[in-house]
Amino acid sequence: MGVWKSVPGWPAWLAHGDVGLRPLETSDVAAWREVRTRNRDWLQPWDATMPPGHEAAAGDYSQVVRRLRRLARRGQALPFAIEVDGRFVGQVTVNNIVRGSAQFASIGYWLDKDAAGRGVMPTAVALVIDHCFTTAGLHRVEICIRPENSNSLRVVEKLGLFEVGYAPRFLHIDGAWRDHRIFAVTVEECTEPMLNRLGRP
Repeated sequence: MGVWKSVPGWPAWLAHGDVGLRPLETSDVAAWREVRTRNRDWLQPWDATMPPGHEAAAGDYSQVVRRLRRLARRGQALPFAIEVDGRFVGQVTVNNIVRGSAQFASIGYWLDKDAAGRGVMPTAVALVIDHCFTTAGLHRVEICIRPENSNSLRVVEKLGLFEVGYAPRFLHIDGAWRDHRIFAVTVEECTEPMLNRLGRP
């Protein structure tokens, strides 16, 4: 598993029902590749890509996980693997953690199509937001979504996140700069756990 430097909220293991989250590991490579390969067409329209001239920076899975683990040790990211009944099905990453006067972060996620439509991602994101606002001590998190990504939009709708802005050509996705809708929530808006908004047992 490796040794983590202690930082607020990391490492962490979260669970609700059959959905579990744990630190993403280099040992997940086989499961990650299997899920990503099988879901290539499902995920490609929403996958981040590298702009022209920056392709070499992308790296393979092991490089990406090592980079995320370095950021986690510095308190700048929380990279979670999602499991359902112990099976790897996706990822939720808290990115761009800013401390100081901001106490802010953004959340990105993807999911195996076979696990979609069962409340897995709303549960995972709710768990992560609750963790960000409690153990990790953040004040605000945001989720940026392409307007065409109806599946991701349903996640923020189920969680009741407010739309706070629109960012033209915000991220390089699927080979081009894409517009994104911006949703956000602050700790003051969560008078009870985010998970309660889902009405799951």
